[in-house]
Amino acid sequence: MPHPALGSTDPTDKTIALVMIARNEARCIGRCIESVAPWVDQMIVLDTGSSDQTVAIARSFGAEVYHFNWCDDFSAARNTALDHSRADWNLVLDADEWLISGGPLLRAVSQQKQDFANQNFADQNFVGAVLVESSFDADQRKDESACWLTRLLPKAVRFTGAVHEQPVHSHPRRQLDIRVGHDGYENEQLRRKQGRNQALLQQALIAHPDDPYLHYQSGKEFEVAHGFSQACSHYRASLSRCGPEQPWHHDLVVRMLYCLKMTGQFEEGLTLAHRMQARYATSPDYYFVLGDLLLDMALNQPDQAAHNLGLIEECWLTCLQLGERPEWEGAVKGRGSFLARHNLHVFYTSIGATDKADLYTPLD
Repeated sequence: MPHPALGSTDPTDKTIALVMIARNEARCIGRCIESVAPWVDQMIVLDTGSSDQTVAIARSFGAEVYHFNWCDDFSAARNTALDHSRADWNLVLDADEWLISGGPLLRAVSQQKQDFANQNFADQNFVGAVLVESSFDADQRKDESACWLTRLLPKAVRFTGAVHEQPVHSHPRRQLDIRVGHDGYENEQLRRKQGRNQALLQQALIAHPDDPYLHYQSGKEFEVAHGFSQACSHYRASLSRCGPEQPWHHDLVVRMLYCLKMTGQFEEGLTLAHRMQARYATSPDYYFVLGDLLLDMALNQPDQAAHNLGLIEECWLTCLQLGERPEWEGAVKGRGSFLARHNLHVFYTSIGATDKADLYTPLD
């Protein structure tokens, strides 16, 4: 039945459900459910073994709660949760996520409206990608990255993969103007889950050693734990096995450049950057990390410093010229604006160009 606050007597209206799996998420599950409740017809939580108040909180916000014996397989849990949905569309979120904006668009999809931003939702022949904005701790500040993730699914779509599971379908993928917040990458939350995903990824790689997506995700796990050398190894394996058609290829390249910088493998980084420059010429993230790599190279190889100074400056100026580009997978907020300004200010100050440094004084 349609949500009572948004009721409709139109028999052609479709329904939409929030579907999530959760375990010990009392900290945040209420926030997630509350953010979505006005826009959905059903709310499903599959609890995988909580020992805190997760279940009670979910029920207090109106969710249907079901139970699942955890078996080290995220797809099995996701699919069981989806099996409890009676809706035509399913919005798949995690408890540490919440809807920032886009509720009316969710309702437009579920009611098959064709007049929302000139988009046609009159059939279910697509899957919807939403913009997930993840906060994370970096250098005593909070940064934010953005990824387009496929989270709005027609009712028949299910997941595959024991970890970092992906929906299986043959539908076109639409980027929808729906924003989702996520704080699960902040240090405090990462500590709670430390090692869990890495162990599952290692098991998955034993079974599928040539899977580029598993190598990409393994690299990310090592990177956030500051295991930059191991991250490089997995990113290399991923790059050698995937093409730029993968939606996460941009994020993979930028992360690889960063980890090569952190391990002092500057020549390999420059080779990769040269190979990818034409493809990612409109990415401030690409130029931001390349500038960082060139700066570290100049500091470690003083004989090359004079040549690199101009290139470093050019990289961060290009970031500002490009501006913010959240459409790029893994884009970090600020690399096309305030983070690039900060780097230019510090850079010009360090070389005594105070007149230029003043032009890029960080904004309050």
